[in-house]
Amino acid sequence: MTAYILRRLWQFVPTLLGVVLLVFVLFNWVGGDPAYLLAGKISNPEHIANIRRQLGVDEPYYVQLWIFITQIATGDFGASWATNEKVSEIFATRLGPTLMVLVPMLVIGTLIAMAAAMLVSWRRGTLTDRGIMVACTVGQSISILVYIILLQYVLAYQLGWFPVQGWSRDFWENLVRYGALPVIVGVVVGLAPDIRLYRSFFLDEINQDYVRTARAKGMSEARVMSVHVLRNAAIPIVTHVMIQLPGLLAGAFLIERFFSIPGIGREVILAVERSDFPVIKAVTVYVAIATMLVNLAADLLYKALDPRVQLR
Repeated sequence: MTAYILRRLWQFVPTLLGVVLLVFVLFNWVGGDPAYLLAGKISNPEHIANIRRQLGVDEPYYVQLWIFITQIATGDFGASWATNEKVSEIFATRLGPTLMVLVPMLVIGTLIAMAAAMLVSWRRGTLTDRGIMVACTVGQSISILVYIILLQYVLAYQLGWFPVQGWSRDFWENLVRYGALPVIVGVVVGLAPDIRLYRSFFLDEINQDYVRTARAKGMSEARVMSVHVLRNAAIPIVTHVMIQLPGLLAGAFLIERFFSIPGIGREVILAVERSDFPVIKAVTVYVAIATMLVNLAADLLYKALDPRVQLR
């Protein structure tokens, strides 16, 4: 196990170097000159040259690449071009609100989707199965914007159960009051596709020989589903959940934007709107590192769920 983990960590090095080179090329050759973006339409050559000197983009490319690698190694990506706030400070303060919404949303949504998928796969071919599948198809066809606006209007505006928007400095107030409605929206949006996907995982396992053997031994259907089928279907479910994690950190921008949550997703959108390259580059690198670590964690979970899995 230790040797496998060390090998995987060593494999991160060339992968991360490839990401670094790709990001560097995109931002230096495709992204345009940041000095012109910051100078605005009304500028002069002296002003632009001064901005280039301050940003360090007047240096040779190999010097800029070394600076970028040094920033990644030290975790110091400099300061935001738009707000002059340190990029490391931006992530330190924005990560908490993002996780406070995403972690409950992911856990609750996964558990509900697994329970519903197990039910419909157990009752496959019945009216319950067909009704839920139709509802899932309709749910997938509706935009997330419709869910956000509708739930805000009904649960927050009409019923007054939650505030429409807001965030505070108190952890429990954010978790229970301000974060509850965004979590509900995220769970409702993700249920339809997750139920359909997890149902296919359960159905694949139900048709296996070991399930027929368990039934032939006289095991109840509930035990067969909850013990044997669930444990084997959990491996592709873990894969699906773990793959989502890195993207969710930066991909929940709509929820954070509509509910005024000061998280990573909203910060990414603001950085794109402002052409704030230090923040965008840092997000890209962090998501790449998170993806590699999550893949490693998924492999270790496979081994925990099924001892037959060999890590090589």
